[in-house]
Amino acid sequence: MLNKLAVVEKRYEEVNALLCSGDVASDMQKYTALMKELKQLTPTVEKYREYKAAESAFNEAKMMLDEGGLDKDFREMVEEEYKQAKEDMETFTEELKILLLPRDPNDDRNVIVEIRGGAGGEESALFAYDLYRMYSMYAETKGFKIEVLNLNETELGGIKEISFMINGEGAYSRFKFESGVHRVQRVPETESGGRIHTSTVTVAVLPEAEEVEFELNEADLIYETYRASGAGGQKVNKTSSAVRVIHVPTGTVVECQVERSQYQNKDRATELLRARLYNEECRKQQESIDGARRSQVGTGDRSEKIRTYNFPQSRVSDHRIGLTLYKLDAILNGDLDEVIDALITADTAEKMKNETT
Repeated sequence: MLNKLAVVEKRYEEVNALLCSGDVASDMQKYTALMKELKQLTPTVEKYREYKAAESAFNEAKMMLDEGGLDKDFREMVEEEYKQAKEDMETFTEELKILLLPRDPNDDRNVIVEIRGGAGGEESALFAYDLYRMYSMYAETKGFKIEVLNLNETELGGIKEISFMINGEGAYSRFKFESGVHRVQRVPETESGGRIHTSTVTVAVLPEAEEVEFELNEADLIYETYRASGAGGQKVNKTSSAVRVIHVPTGTVVECQVERSQYQNKDRATELLRARLYNEECRKQQESIDGARRSQVGTGDRSEKIRTYNFPQSRVSDHRIGLTLYKLDAILNGDLDEVIDALITADTAEKMKNETT
């Protein structure tokens, strides 16, 4: 581990030197890439230097104790320094093990979240709205910004499907474990008999793909325009401004109708298409790297049931890590940190286990 850390520190110093050179300062693309790398290296290097300082203090205290000849009070002080430095080294070692784990290259990206009603008809659509509201409120607590890309509502205020961008540094790292099937158990308002119904909603979380990273070939795209649909009234756009984009090689279809301008809808639809195709490419690459290995917190497959929201018991259960919390209202109001932190901890533990096997 210490050899790896020495290499990381050396690269950190190289990047710092490059950033001070005139050649890099005049090349904005290279400068941006190096700044990003420096930011990623910094926490590890800072912790490594804390470890080295503790190690130095430990060695110095040990040498003084081995040599002997210390008076009682001074010896007690040195023994305390020795003990503290040893504890610090052990703490920093565990923290460094985590910092050295392979990092998800998408963690700092913006994300596109897609929510679709599943089994349960109108009740599913209403819960899809609840999830959109939950994610919106959580994003707000993190200082992220929400931008709706596509929306298909129902007459009763539910959502058949919605796609929205979450803009903010580290957005993907906080939302990436939300992909999958979310199940709700509650008594619908339209249920006169008071029976509990079970409905499902699917969520997909896609890292935003930059145009320079994933280039779309215009020859592979078919653009179609149509009249936007909605819940009725003033929300319906009377012109054919909605845009559908078809990626011929894969058959992937995306739509956008939230803007009044056909050109804006086209841009948003293309952005969403790029994210979906980039996400699929990343998934295939990951499968080729680790084969059939499955993370403890799941693969993010949309067909995988990941969480249940039980209204009668005010219970939220994440089935991937066996987490159950009795704070349904708070979670639906955006208090998601406890759930997401637990998922990140479980994922980190799984990665550490895989690193040692």
